[in-house]
Amino acid sequence: MKTLVALSRIFVGVLFIISGFIKLNDPLGFSYKLEEYFAEGVLNIEFLIPYALGISVLVVVFEVVLGVFLLIGYKPKFTVCSLLLMIVFFTFLTFYSAYFDKVKDCGCFGDALKLTPWESFFKDVILLFFILILFIGLKHIKPVFSKLPTTILALLSFVISLWFGYHVLMHLPAIDFRAYKIGNNITEGMSIPDDAPKAIQEFTWTFNINGEEKEIVTEGSYPTVDGEYLGVETKVIREAYQPPVIDFSIETDDEDLTEHFLGEENLIVIVSYSLEKIEKEGAARLKATTDKALANGYNVIGLTASGNDTKQHINETYNLNFNWYLCDEKALKTVVRANPGILELDAGTVKQKLHWNDIEDLELPKVEPKVESKPQKAEDVIAYFINEKPSTKEDVEALDTTLIESVNVIKDAKALKAYNIENKTAYTGIIQVKIKKQ
Repeated sequence: MKTLVALSRIFVGVLFIISGFIKLNDPLGFSYKLEEYFAEGVLNIEFLIPYALGISVLVVVFEVVLGVFLLIGYKPKFTVCSLLLMIVFFTFLTFYSAYFDKVKDCGCFGDALKLTPWESFFKDVILLFFILILFIGLKHIKPVFSKLPTTILALLSFVISLWFGYHVLMHLPAIDFRAYKIGNNITEGMSIPDDAPKAIQEFTWTFNINGEEKEIVTEGSYPTVDGEYLGVETKVIREAYQPPVIDFSIETDDEDLTEHFLGEENLIVIVSYSLEKIEKEGAARLKATTDKALANGYNVIGLTASGNDTKQHINETYNLNFNWYLCDEKALKTVVRANPGILELDAGTVKQKLHWNDIEDLELPKVEPKVESKPQKAEDVIAYFINEKPSTKEDVEALDTTLIESVNVIKDAKALKAYNIENKTAYTGIIQVKIKKQ
């Protein structure tokens, strides 16, 4: 039993420290994950959302400290009981998330390691098993050092964890695990390899055949059945490959300029996922830096999810001399953990990334200014489908209108972007025609 407790002690302690440190490296990211759990439709405790950041810092500091406490043998009873309560709570949370399919990624290891809800649950079950061993064999957990060094180490672990959490909040994560880290190319991050796995779906069709309901399973094709169609249910057997960068775009109300700006050199991007929530001190410090960038030959744009009135208000309030473009709020929160944050892009490659607290550290050597070229609006490229099979505009226009059951026109930007990424196309619209059954 003593050996089993010792092994469990090392395993649990090290895992808690690693898991806690990864989240402590990015407490803002973990707070976004907590907001997902607190939201309506998940745990429905929305009153905690304003406190998500504070809760995230306390949880991850406690996680690291408990791991250290366990390894050095500081207050074994308090430590093991706290670990047990924490893992019971997390096991419930991951089971709830997995069973009800609420949150796709628990955030247990931040952006360093993505786990599915069920993987997270089974990971917590394994941890619970080892912590129960520690609880049963509590008497075998002894301090590694004498009382004074043990107390000093315990206090240092708490102080250092708090300092580190504060430091990364005031600057940026010490280690960037996300797809927008310095050196990565955003365009490449959005691409899908030719050999990437496709989504596999199972379709269960229900028909009334001779007065009896029967189910027929296919991989998507409509079954040839002599009976009355009642309905269909779909089940995802395997998810399609997801590129590292999703939902990133640079848009106006009527144009997608992502490709244009990701092809530019010497581009400074000011990121604010919400101009309504922008740090006032950070916004006030943008003017001098962006003016210097413009004077040194850089192009400067802003990215936000806020509306036009707010954009205009911010520019007038802080006398800013650049245009704001639209991007998904969640994507912007992933790009940089600051509001505002600053990036330098060179043909889509991230060269610099800074928190507004470090804006004076942005390096802006003079570059040759380029004649600004207005992005050309792409010609409409429409895809036509008849009964889910690729067709042409001419074939659709030649159809007898009396045979058409329905026409579905897809112009939604997000839906088109997802379709184009998956199929390596560049459609600006999709028209789906369904013919009545003969």
